[in-house]
Amino acid sequence: MKNIENNLAKNKANKTTLNLGNLYLPMLCCLLFFGCHVIAAQEEEEEEMETQDDYMPFNMNAHLKNMHTWHGFVVHPGAMFATSLEYNSRNSKLTIGLWGGAGLTTIDVLNSNTGDYVSANYQELSIYAKYRFSENVFIEAVSHNNFTGVEERGDKLRYWSYDRDQGYNFVDLNFGLNVSKHTALYFATILGGGSGDYEIQDNGDLENSWTHYLEIKSKVWEKDDYKLSLFVGGAWSFITDKTFYTEGQGNIVNVGAALNKNINLGKVKIPAEVTAMWNPEKQKTVLQLDITIF
Repeated sequence: MKNIENNLAKNKANKTTLNLGNLYLPMLCCLLFFGCHVIAAQEEEEEEMETQDDYMPFNMNAHLKNMHTWHGFVVHPGAMFATSLEYNSRNSKLTIGLWGGAGLTTIDVLNSNTGDYVSANYQELSIYAKYRFSENVFIEAVSHNNFTGVEERGDKLRYWSYDRDQGYNFVDLNFGLNVSKHTALYFATILGGGSGDYEIQDNGDLENSWTHYLEIKSKVWEKDDYKLSLFVGGAWSFITDKTFYTEGQGNIVNVGAALNKNINLGKVKIPAEVTAMWNPEKQKTVLQLDITIF
């Protein structure tokens, strides 16, 4: 009788062991499945965090130049240092920034009170905002604030003043379009006639020019780190007989070529650009060097 009971107990234990064995594989599969799921979720979360960490809302740049030109103008004829501070949206469509320039050399300005020429450093702090509809289309607004020599010439410095006759603040609205892989169009309009963009009428009234500027730039050669582009820009006004850039109603004001390359300093590559610019309106020709420090 006792042997029968022992056999029954062994058979029951064997069945229990068999049942547990049959459950072990599904349980192991479930554990592996959920374990893999948890690990995958953790990796996905880490990747999202890394992606979020890669987003840099703020950026800064610095340039060293032997002179500063802009749309055919020689804004400052001597060496200068330029910096910018930017905010960029997460989708990289919106940029808001400050651009500042400071001259390493001085220019002479006439003091209206004493009649003497005094030295002044080039100073500019401009505000800009750019929105990119796509990689090929953008719109941009810039408030140019070049207050070089304002106090030296006897004027009161007012950074937020946009008086037409004060002559150092104005706003333009710009559009950019990449018409092909190598060619870009740039169209700018000075709004409302700031900084001398007006014409004096016979009765003494000031008529805003609302100057328009159009530039075409095309890359024509590229090899290794070298890129050569040609450009031409012209200005005109539909309202007055003079513009911000020209003495007449319109003219070509900016013709030239720009050569870009990377200067290799060990493992560091420093972008550099040399621009040859000719302004037929003012018969001025210059060679500008622009080195990007960071």
